[in-house]
Amino acid sequence: MMSKPCKQGWLAAFLAIGWMLPLNVGVTSADETDSPESTGDAKATVSDEAVLLRYQLAAKETLRYEVTHVAKTKTRIRGAEEAAQVHTVSEKVWKVESVTEAGGMKFVHSVDAVEMMQKSGQADEIRWSSRSGEAAPILFQAVAEQMKQPIATVTINPRGQETEREQHSGTEMQFGMGGLTIAFPEEPVTVGGSWSVPREIKARGEAGEVKRIKARDTFTLEKVQTGVATLQVRTEILTPIEAASIKAQIVQQLSNGTIRFDVDAGRVLNKQLDWDETVVGFQGPNSLLEYRARVTETLLDGPPRTARR
Repeated sequence: MMSKPCKQGWLAAFLAIGWMLPLNVGVTSADETDSPESTGDAKATVSDEAVLLRYQLAAKETLRYEVTHVAKTKTRIRGAEEAAQVHTVSEKVWKVESVTEAGGMKFVHSVDAVEMMQKSGQADEIRWSSRSGEAAPILFQAVAEQMKQPIATVTINPRGQETEREQHSGTEMQFGMGGLTIAFPEEPVTVGGSWSVPREIKARGEAGEVKRIKARDTFTLEKVQTGVATLQVRTEILTPIEAASIKAQIVQQLSNGTIRFDVDAGRVLNKQLDWDETVVGFQGPNSLLEYRARVTETLLDGPPRTARR
């Protein structure tokens, strides 16, 4: 049997995942040696006057997003409680290398800057900014080493499905929706229409074995206004989960939020995902995990828009 970590060790590991989220847009999969999982095909409910959702990136252009991650975590193990919080603001960058005649878009994903804060229990608050010129604290050194370095080179088709990925640093991550892009359905979608994208979440069992959990992200088109589509996304777990220790590992990989997609320019304008999760018994019968978090992502210096009625 795999030994159970102490309270401080478990919370530190959970927070380590948390403050890395804006950099890698994900939580590390349980088995990092696996190749990236396909998001699968998306199916939509449609009707007349539907909207075709497609990515449209131009060769040599650069997209920059400000990503903010705020989280508060409370654990109780063997009667002892500890609270922690993180606040991270990073600048995510996509540099588009090429676009094929068929519409395949190849871009390099990196992070140019980050400001980080973490506080755990009664310990002093730890802060660091990559723009300060100061050396990063040990806690943030792995992040500092990735600044302005390619994290991955990714190729997507117009539907947002990854067709190729080369990982340069860090690990292939899954956070929330499970990828860097949204997998759109083949056909147009009307307001009120929805589609589901299956994916797999990985966790570790008590003996260290990899547990593969089936899930699906369901997207619903809420409205289209002035060329911007507003989508709602929510994750549904399909595999029955009885062990609270497994539930605690996957809470950060669930999605519940809103996405605004520029239909004309073919890119995400902003995104907000929220978490409000409680897991009881994840480290013994009287243990408790509370996780409250929000991640927002906003396109900086977006393309000029033409007003619509």
